[in-house]
Amino acid sequence: MTSSTLPRYRGIFPVAPTPFTERGELDLASQRRCIDFMIDAGSDGICILANFSEQFVLSDDERELLTRTVLEHVAGRVPVIVTTTHFATRVCIERSLRAQAMGAAMLMVMPPYHGATFRVPEPQIFDFYAQLSDAVDIPIMVQDAPASGTVLSAPFLARMAREIEHLAYFKIETAGAAAKIRELIRLGGDAIEGPWDGEEAITLMPDLDAGATGSMTGGAYADGLRPILMDHLAGRREEAFARYQQWLPLINYENRQAGLLACKALMKEGGVIDCEAPRHPLPALHPDTRAGLIETARRLDPLVLRWGR
Repeated sequence: MTSSTLPRYRGIFPVAPTPFTERGELDLASQRRCIDFMIDAGSDGICILANFSEQFVLSDDERELLTRTVLEHVAGRVPVIVTTTHFATRVCIERSLRAQAMGAAMLMVMPPYHGATFRVPEPQIFDFYAQLSDAVDIPIMVQDAPASGTVLSAPFLARMAREIEHLAYFKIETAGAAAKIRELIRLGGDAIEGPWDGEEAITLMPDLDAGATGSMTGGAYADGLRPILMDHLAGRREEAFARYQQWLPLINYENRQAGLLACKALMKEGGVIDCEAPRHPLPALHPDTRAGLIETARRLDPLVLRWGR
């Protein structure tokens, strides 16, 4: 990619939640409505099977069913990023090839990790992504998140971007994300097609100032977040900052109080999905936390609270 060429993908690509029934079964009807709402709210694309999708409570068969259901329902309206993370290189490649065959626009993959202690050194991480790249034909996004317990330095990420063909996007969720994005761009140059913000937009403004061109947020209010990013990318930083100030209380409530259940609670409140319960053993959102979330959201009147009513 040359400096004068726009990236293939930029903007807001929120994470879609995975709705369950009260009995903990997949609710595909709610899933389809969720996707329709996210598109109506202005999402530039959608990510599925991420950690905020509760991917860690899904069986392999359920992952396949959800991937097929979402991609068929989206039907090309927006690009869909499919998370295919797995410790085993072979299994990650198999998941990724199936997602690509179903129509995924991009793959999001964390480095190999398991539990609190199982990690692999940098040469194996490099080979993991290199083998994945050799097997697929679509972009790969490295999810650089504390959940993996794996330190991925900016020089190492930049080297992978330069040397691994399809590795071009980076979702930076670590502490000091803006500094890392800035360094990644400096070291990787044109090989860094998509330096992206993560973590529910809690660091969105600093990350945009550092050069981020995309953000992977929670799925409930792209209508509030997308204008921030679009203003900033268009050079309207003051307008972006003013919008960010307006939405920051809700961003903060999601990131620091309600976590992955914020999106489901907001979607349930607005009639987008039928049930907001997580799958056991995740605990439900405390009623007081939920009430505070809804109160904070109502001050902003996001589409999510009106879409299904």
